[in-house]
Amino acid sequence: MGIRAQGGSLAPGRVVGDGRYRLLAQFGVDERAAAHLWRARDGQLKRDVALTLLVGDPADAEAARLARRTLERAAHASKFGHGGVARVLDVLSLGSGVTSSEGLLGVVVAEWTKGSDLVDLVSQRPVAPAAAARMVQALAEAVDHAHQNGLVLGLDHPQRLRLTPDGALKLAFPGPLPEATLRDDVKALGAVLYLLLTGRWALPGGPAAIPAAPHAPTGRVIPPRSLVPTVPVELSSLAVRTIEDGGHGGIRTSAAILRVLDQAAEAEERTQLIKAVGEEEAVAEPDGTVWTTKKPVKDVARRKKLAFGVTVLVVATVVILAWGGMMMINLFQGESKSSGPNMNVAAPSSSQAPPPSGEQPPPTQQPPAPALGAAVKPSAVAVFNPGSKGDSPGRAKNATDGEAGTSWKTDEYDKQFPVLKDGVGLVVTFKDPINLSQIKIDAGSPGSKVEIRSADKKNPKLDETKVVGGGDLAAGESTIALQQPQQGQYFIIWITQLGEDEDGKFVTELKELTFLPAG
Repeated sequence: MGIRAQGGSLAPGRVVGDGRYRLLAQFGVDERAAAHLWRARDGQLKRDVALTLLVGDPADAEAARLARRTLERAAHASKFGHGGVARVLDVLSLGSGVTSSEGLLGVVVAEWTKGSDLVDLVSQRPVAPAAAARMVQALAEAVDHAHQNGLVLGLDHPQRLRLTPDGALKLAFPGPLPEATLRDDVKALGAVLYLLLTGRWALPGGPAAIPAAPHAPTGRVIPPRSLVPTVPVELSSLAVRTIEDGGHGGIRTSAAILRVLDQAAEAEERTQLIKAVGEEEAVAEPDGTVWTTKKPVKDVARRKKLAFGVTVLVVATVVILAWGGMMMINLFQGESKSSGPNMNVAAPSSSQAPPPSGEQPPPTQQPPAPALGAAVKPSAVAVFNPGSKGDSPGRAKNATDGEAGTSWKTDEYDKQFPVLKDGVGLVVTFKDPINLSQIKIDAGSPGSKVEIRSADKKNPKLDETKVVGGGDLAAGESTIALQQPQQGQYFIIWITQLGEDEDGKFVTELKELTFLPAG
């Protein structure tokens, strides 16, 4: 049959689905079903969609049968609506949107989910326990709703999931395996929680990009807490009890997961609150009141208000004393001027002498702006997006290509930075170090704010960079002058606040960047 060969023929630019969908970028492969996951462009409706392409030989009767079962399940799911699952728009099968010459057995078309890959999210570091609990909680609500309607979602593969701009996990590539069960969905929730907490996948058939979870000699999966000691006991136990099939105390339903997740998330948030109280040891009473060993937390706010009041009083006193001192100085200066030339008072210099009566003082001379050299074009430009690989990396070069009609844009976000992440930007590399003085930014998104950062290497961490300038972007060209000319080979245009489009989405568009060194 040669599934790999047929799958290899799938490439950006190819059109599938009876000439309607142009492939843009691949986001994974679920090898268990030869399902290739792609972002594509709907040529008829002019919108991006998510395609689950079932690759196979139409002459293979068993493969065709399994594909039909997957397509039937996907068609059934098209009637299901929930924020945690991408809406199925269409299901194409052999003879109905798919031809035998395409090397496909079927296509599931779903709405495109903006955001970032789950794999990218965990590739740098595990997610904070409280955030992980909330992410899985939103996904578990979708599973619970689907199971109440007798539907299997089939989310037991991490590349089928994406993180939306508002921080929720969503099944972006629907299409459950033919043999998938309700229990598989529940186990997948435990595996996703395990992945967020550890960066490892605990179920069979995961992608090669993610390390597999380790197992003990007994065959049991190693608890997350053994890999990451900061993981709370409740979440570590929940992940293991949900994944494993045997033994007592296992969790078998999404409703049970929701209850435990809610309790665990509240416990973790309460723990963080206790840590924030201060250096005093803190304990929780049965009624929910948090106390320290000396005073209850409710008194902390009172102490903060008292401290603020004292601070205001002290500042006011200092201001009054300073004002009184200035009055005394002016008084003595007036007496000195009237007491004649014998007083030991320094005469003002000619530059400080007041102008003759009726004349205006000369304007203050501003230091001349530093001379600028000719613009220098970077040798390379890439998206700087710590912890993620989204935000149109293939279009980064448009920001320095000298073409007015091209641009680079961030993804569209439902919430402003830094709700989901601190920012995103472009990192530019020059062939040789330059003494950068100004950057001209032609933007199509007023309201954006940027920082100019210098770096010592091409792929630094954000905390390894240094802020050397910044400002607000207007529609059109804005000039960002650095605090002082900065010698360097790597610079980052770091977006800390996005603009807002007509649909209320947050996005920033950079049309052209011009780099001007000091002359």
